Amino acid sequence: MSKVLVIGGSGGIGAAVARQLVASGGQVFLAGRNSQTLAAAASELGVQWTPVEATEAAAVDACADAAAEALGGLTGITNCVGSILLKPAHLTQPEDWQATIAANLTTAFNTVRTAGRLLKASGGSVVLLSSAAARIGLANHEAVAAAKAGVIGLTLSAAATYARARIRFNAVAPGLVRTPLSAGLLANELAAKASVAMHPLGRLGEPEDVARAICWLLDPHNDWVTGQVLGVDGGLADVKARV
Repeated sequence: MSKVLVIGGSGGIGAAVARQLVASGGQVFLAGRNSQTLAAAASELGVQWTPVEATEAAAVDACADAAAEALGGLTGITNCVGSILLKPAHLTQPEDWQATIAANLTTAFNTVRTAGRLLKASGGSVVLLSSAAARIGLANHEAVAAAKAGVIGLTLSAAATYARARIRFNAVAPGLVRTPLSAGLLANELAAKASVAMHPLGRLGEPEDVARAICWLLDPHNDWVTGQVLGVDGGLADVKARV
């Protein structure tokens, strides 16, 4: 049985992961920044939760310890925290850059750090969230692409470091997904149509699309998969559709 800590459980993808894990009989502990949304999701699913500021290492340590105690150990951790910043580099302020790195890369590193400590005796699966923007050049994505590319490097290195401890590290790299985080961008009809057109399969992603991939990687049965970056992006990063 899966026993999973979902960091970023109040977001669109994190909540979808939690729902799918619970539906398949897994045990889930939710953590995130938005206590109100998190409490509502936890109540709906009948799971425990705690607020966490995932950019702070000590807070992630405490959160993971609480999850392990509540569930009687962990088989996996996923970090679904992230942000979107669409600006060219020359318009990106230093504080924008720092916030983007913190939300996307620092939270991922803190997850790896605590997983290396907490899962070293039992093994387990860790799934991080990268982006198609880290795998293909997209205009005005410099900050977020750099942060998400860092997640890929982090994933590969951690997979090598902790393989002997049987801790698997993988990442999922989505295209644009319909979540509360992307709602502002998609509210613009022209931007939404352009975004759809970028994806060869002709639609944007839904949280459930990405959650299915994350849950597969978290499944203890799939324990011969590590160091992988799985594109769940409608073909955005690898396919040029025929026009």
